[in-house]
Amino acid sequence: MPRRRFADEAEIMVKAGKGGSGCISFERLRFKPRGAADGGDGGKGGDVFLVASPTVQTLASFRHQHIFRAQNGQPGRSRLQTGAQGPDVTITVPVGTVVADLASGQVLADLLDPQVPLLVASGGRGGKGNAHFGSSRLRSPRFAQPGEPGEERQLWLELQLLADVGLIGLPNAGKTTLLARLTASKATGSPFPFSTLEPNLGVLQHAEHEPVILADIPGLIDGAHTGKGLGLRFLRHLKRTRLLLHVVDASQIDPQRPYEAVDLVLAELTSFDPDLLRRQHLVALNKIDLLPGDHPLSRLLAAFTRRGWPCQALSAHSGEGVDRLKQLLWSTLEAQEHAAH
Repeated sequence: MPRRRFADEAEIMVKAGKGGSGCISFERLRFKPRGAADGGDGGKGGDVFLVASPTVQTLASFRHQHIFRAQNGQPGRSRLQTGAQGPDVTITVPVGTVVADLASGQVLADLLDPQVPLLVASGGRGGKGNAHFGSSRLRSPRFAQPGEPGEERQLWLELQLLADVGLIGLPNAGKTTLLARLTASKATGSPFPFSTLEPNLGVLQHAEHEPVILADIPGLIDGAHTGKGLGLRFLRHLKRTRLLLHVVDASQIDPQRPYEAVDLVLAELTSFDPDLLRRQHLVALNKIDLLPGDHPLSRLLAAFTRRGWPCQALSAHSGEGVDRLKQLLWSTLEAQEHAAH
């Protein structure tokens, strides 16, 4: 049984068109029984292009169609007429798609610029007609070239989301519910671990701030970078983020070991890509509505702040503290903008 393809990765085959055959033909004029060769060239085969489009969000469409063929060029005709070129095929993918050749493993492109096409398979050249081969020694060439075959490739497509903020944390920390609170995302959470099987996106809007794109990355576990759980498939989506927001279930924190959940996620990030540790990190202590009245929440907040992680306590379920988290996100991203300039 083939392994399941997620909507952020796909394998496709692209095949460019074959060039049209050259034509074998001779002039047929009255009083000229031995007319010169006038066979035209065959048309070029169609090319296959990939182009990024902001209107495409996932690679899900490739689950149903994974073979793309351009049409062949038309054969040449008499009277030196060149055959028509085969129409090209253009495949649209989401912005942020990385394209690799499966045979060689070579990365061909990282499609970040919309509407800039990437040629992935070139159509075959059309064959020359017999008019090309006439000479003083060969007045009546009775042969022409066949068209050349088009390129054929197996491609691996991998989407790396373009998000400003990545929501990360252990399973069942409430990331999806928090994303829905922060944005207009329709994603829904579940009380069961690994209920989120694909990254969810949302946009945090405010009249006085630039829109902020957030990505909910499915729950990470110990060993995610080696393929355990769901983490390996989705860790790559963090590569483009500017800010990482650790969502922690405050009701599950041991006050004697407050950093345990965050440290586990940090270890996975380090094993996958050490550069992720250089991003700015924030912490959201979620599910404070489940805490008993004598819970040392203020001590936990102070502990995370001392470690250099700005921290906000909240309840994604009730909405308490969510507005303060929004302000923290906006102010942190704006500070990054000022520092960059």
